[in-house]
Amino acid sequence: MGSIKDGANYAPSSKVAPVIGRGEFQYAAAFLDHGHIIGQCNGLRDAGATLKWVYDPDPERVARFCLKFPLVQVAKSFDEILQDPLVQLVTSAAVPNQRAAIGCQVMKSGKHYFTDKSPFTSLRQLEEVRKVILATGRKYMVYYAERLHNDAAWIAGDLIGEGAIGKVLQVVNLAPHRLAQETRPSWFMDKSCYGGILTDIGSHQVEQFLSYANCSDATINFARAENIYHQDSPGLQDFGELSMIGSNGASFYTRVDWFSPEGLRTWGDGRTFVLGTNGTIEIRKYIDIAREAPASKLFIANADGEQEIDCLGRSGFPFFGKFILDCANGTELAMTQAHALKAAELSMRAQDLADYQPK
Repeated sequence: MGSIKDGANYAPSSKVAPVIGRGEFQYAAAFLDHGHIIGQCNGLRDAGATLKWVYDPDPERVARFCLKFPLVQVAKSFDEILQDPLVQLVTSAAVPNQRAAIGCQVMKSGKHYFTDKSPFTSLRQLEEVRKVILATGRKYMVYYAERLHNDAAWIAGDLIGEGAIGKVLQVVNLAPHRLAQETRPSWFMDKSCYGGILTDIGSHQVEQFLSYANCSDATINFARAENIYHQDSPGLQDFGELSMIGSNGASFYTRVDWFSPEGLRTWGDGRTFVLGTNGTIEIRKYIDIAREAPASKLFIANADGEQEIDCLGRSGFPFFGKFILDCANGTELAMTQAHALKAAELSMRAQDLADYQPK
C-alpha cells in the first residue's frame, strides 16, 4: 500500500478475481513522475491485466518501479511501447502539463490511455484531447483515486445509487493533504506544470460530486486559490475552495489544501458529507481520527436508523475490472468518457475563475 503518511506514494491494492484471462489484456506504464503510477498499476494488475512494458527517461525511476513489478520489460523508448500491437492500454503519471500530449500520442497509436489526475492543465489541452478521442475512438480515462481507489468512497456511491439516502441535495468534500515539501520534485511547485490547486486536487473532488449527485454538468458560484503560507515557493497554491450548483440542482462545496499536520498518522483526513432527501452519509476516507489509521469508514443515517460501516478492504475496487472490460468491449461501465472529461473541465474553469479574481 505504501506509507499512509505519504499521499504521493499511497498505492492501494486488493485481492479480487481477475476479470480477464492471463495475458489477454496487456498494458504498459510510462512516464513515472508521480508516485500514483504504482496505484494505477496495482489496480489494473489486481483486476487481471498484464503489465508488459515500462518506460521513463530516468533510469533510477525505472529501477524503483521494477522492484515493485519485477516481471515487467524495460522499453528503450516510448515508441517501442506505441509500436507494440499487443499493448492495448498505456497508463501514465507524467508531469501534469505533459499528460494531454502523451495521451494524444497514445490514442493516435491505437491504444487506450489511463492517466493520473489532473488529466489536463488547460482548457486548450482538453479540446485537443476531445478531437483525438473522436478521431481515434480510443479512451482517455483518469485515475480519480479518491473515489476509485477508496473503499468507503466507492461503497458510498453504491449506497447512494441504491437510493439509501434518497435524492442527493448537497455534497461537501474536505480534502487536506500533507505537503512534505522536501520530498517534492521542482515541477510540483511550478503552477505552469501542475495547473493550480483546483485543477489538481480539485479535480478529485468535482468528480465525486458529479458521481454522487448524478449530474452531468454544473455552474460555478465561487472559486478561490491562494498561496497563504508558503511564500518561499511562490508557484505553490496551498489553499483552495469552490462551490457549484449541479445541472440537477444539487449543491457542492469543497476545500482543498496542503496543511495536514505532521502529527496526523495519514497524509490527510479526507472527508465527504452527502445530504439526501431521506438521509445522510459521512465518509472518513483514510483515518478515523484519534481512533484507527488507516481506516475507511462510512456513517449513514436514514429511515432505517444509524449505522457505522467499516469499509476497509471490502469494496474490491471494481472500477479497474470494469475499465479493462470497457477497453476490451467498447463499453462505458466503469466511467463514461463524458464524466471523466467534465470533472476536469469544471475544476479547470474554477481554477481560471479563482486566478482572475482580484486578490
